[in-house]
Amino acid sequence: MNRRRKLLLLLGGLGLLLALGGTGGLVKYSESPKFCSSCHIMLPYYDAWKTSKHKDVACVECHYPPGMNKHVLWKKFQNLSQVAKYVTRTYSSKPFAEIEDNSCLRSGCHSQQLLQGLVQSKTTKMPVRFDHQPHLSDLRRGRQLRCASCHSQIVVGRHVEVTYDTCFLCHFKGRGNAKELKPLGGCLSCHELPTKDFRLGDMNYNHRDFVSKQKLSCLECHAGVVQGEGKASEDRCLTCHNQPDRLAKFNDTPFLHERHVSGKNVACFHCHQEIRHGASAMNVALDQSPDKRRHEPLFDCKQCHEDKHLGQREFYTGRAKELGLAEMPSPMFEANVQCTACHYKDHVNGSAFQGHDFKASEQACVKCHGEKFKGIWEETRSELQQAVAQLGEKLDGAQAAGGDSKRLSRARQLWQLVRYGRGEHNIYLASQALRQADTLVSEAVSSSSATLADLSELPLLSGKYCATLCHERVGVKVPPQTVRAFGKTMPHGQHADMMGCVKCHEIGRHKKVPLRKDVRQTCAGCHGE
Repeated sequence: MNRRRKLLLLLGGLGLLLALGGTGGLVKYSESPKFCSSCHIMLPYYDAWKTSKHKDVACVECHYPPGMNKHVLWKKFQNLSQVAKYVTRTYSSKPFAEIEDNSCLRSGCHSQQLLQGLVQSKTTKMPVRFDHQPHLSDLRRGRQLRCASCHSQIVVGRHVEVTYDTCFLCHFKGRGNAKELKPLGGCLSCHELPTKDFRLGDMNYNHRDFVSKQKLSCLECHAGVVQGEGKASEDRCLTCHNQPDRLAKFNDTPFLHERHVSGKNVACFHCHQEIRHGASAMNVALDQSPDKRRHEPLFDCKQCHEDKHLGQREFYTGRAKELGLAEMPSPMFEANVQCTACHYKDHVNGSAFQGHDFKASEQACVKCHGEKFKGIWEETRSELQQAVAQLGEKLDGAQAAGGDSKRLSRARQLWQLVRYGRGEHNIYLASQALRQADTLVSEAVSSSSATLADLSELPLLSGKYCATLCHERVGVKVPPQTVRAFGKTMPHGQHADMMGCVKCHEIGRHKKVPLRKDVRQTCAGCHGE
């Protein structure tokens, strides 16, 4: 009885529509978007269409392609079939519609003439260059793309907009990961190389210096820009199909793409898991105010290496407050340089071993900064080893002399941080830690008769390391021989040679060397009041 009632309602509805169809008003109304919105399941799509760029184009103009035989009659038949589905409650709550390329590329819309040449997207943080012509006319990775492959409604609220998931799947799937990533077409086929200088930390950078001059890959700095593998799992098929014969074709990849992408305009993201793509190589903790936001390394090594490299991490990020050190990040950390920029895989004699640590070398400095940096890393390591060795002997001597145990304990912690945390990861923090440790050792034996070595002339303790280890090599101008201070002209170079830098300056982060607050007492120590 229920089926008979539905059939009678359907026949009655069809008869009424056919009887009134010739009046013209109903025919016109059946072509209008409001006719589509009369079905409640279409309201979200109707609302998205109203705010889209296509709001002045009727739904039937896109969803029923031009050039079809008896085009008007076909549209009427389709409209009536939708009414029949609505009356009999046989419609899906998640409707699926196809848009043929002919609908998009018809004359007066997006004709082929308008789609030739490069266009630039303005909807992403970094503009993307794109050429429609080869994507529509040529096979892409063996697939024939359609307009709806990239322009689809991925979420309710955006009607026929670019779906970048499709771009990411095609350009990144199966193309490697991390620094081994080889995007289809390369980075610069989509992105223009930025020309403006930009500032990270306290340094200015320009992309052209690294990419054009040094011939570096974008991935040397922008690691982790792609997340996800874009796999297509069999359970995705069940959202549309439940027939065993269709599910049996899951492993026939060419057939699936021909049937779904080329034949049915099914968007790639319906079957494939998401691949995410972003330019940032570091994560930012956004739970703080902008002036206190801090960067965190993207790679969480401790997932595999429990409690490993903590010293190196503290040095590179510049956070060792538990030892009484001021926060002092490495300039390279502030510039978002990943660990793999220096600890990179160098294939020697065809070797391609995986799963082991890669030692840093001076070649890592040279490949980014040029030949003028050759030798700086080795000399810095040598100076560090010398300072650590001599301070270790001084610590042992103070211990044997019965020095203050509390001060010596703190001094040894600082010494161990530099020794085992590899101070070359952040020479500025290493210098600060060594100076504090040396001061604590001297204070620990101040009340005894023990005589310990004076290490104040070592570059890392005197503060001269900037000039001796780096500046002279790379061509940075040495400090002026004279400066104005307290209304007087003083021989700056002479004082630096005699006393070092730390007697007058706070040697902190890169380019941050303010005068000490007690500098007047330092002057009075030699010159009187």
